[in-house]
Amino acid sequence: MKRIAQVIGIPAENKAEYMRLHENIPQEVADLIYECNIRNYSIYDFGEYLFAYMEYVGDDYEADMAKMAANEANQRWWDVCKPLQRPLPERLDGEWWHDLQCCFHQD
Repeated sequence: MKRIAQVIGIPAENKAEYMRLHENIPQEVADLIYECNIRNYSIYDFGEYLFAYMEYVGDDYEADMAKMAANEANQRWWDVCKPLQRPLPERLDGEWWHDLQCCFHQD
């Protein structure tokens, strides 16, 4: 299993809409997340930032993320969510949400 933590900005004026959208995500998107081997997926609110945590249980993360990115329902979902977000300047090339490095973990 691979643990993934990410962060992105959320301007104050966009937060209510982002939260409203995530109260009931499209079932196609929820199913796709599961099909792409993502489990225990959570997004947390912290001021003008969102923190995401998920666990990847598959064998080919890059292939599963490509499958997710190519899915039409997911593309429509991202088209609604992305304008509300503010990527961080620290993000790497190709990142939207910035991946965080784990500095401590205990089961």
